[in-house]
Amino acid sequence: MSVSAAPVTHLARPHRPVVVAGTLSELRGPTTGFAELPLRLWWHPQRAFDLSQHTMLLWMYENVLREAIRVDELRDHLDGATLVRLWAELNLPRGVRAAWEARHPRLRRHATAA
Repeated sequence: MSVSAAPVTHLARPHRPVVVAGTLSELRGPTTGFAELPLRLWWHPQRAFDLSQHTMLLWMYENVLREAIRVDELRDHLDGATLVRLWAELNLPRGVRAAWEARHPRLRRHATAA
């Protein structure tokens, strides 16, 4: 008898499955200026991030990757090339990192090379 393995579900936090984009190229979020996250993704009164400040850029990406529940949230706020560049520096829950690297091995390879 053959047993089929259930797909692995990675969690961003308890009871919150990680949402991963199908391709990195579909992530076309802003790369310059200020980006404002909706209250659902960032519940702080100051929701604008200055993308020219490296720490703010990291912070925004970490929050979107952790809190997104729909792929369109990823598409609207993340940029694929920027995500690859920042990947090794991002402070992410283990489940988020594992889910993204499973779908996009390029992220793991780029982080290892960095």
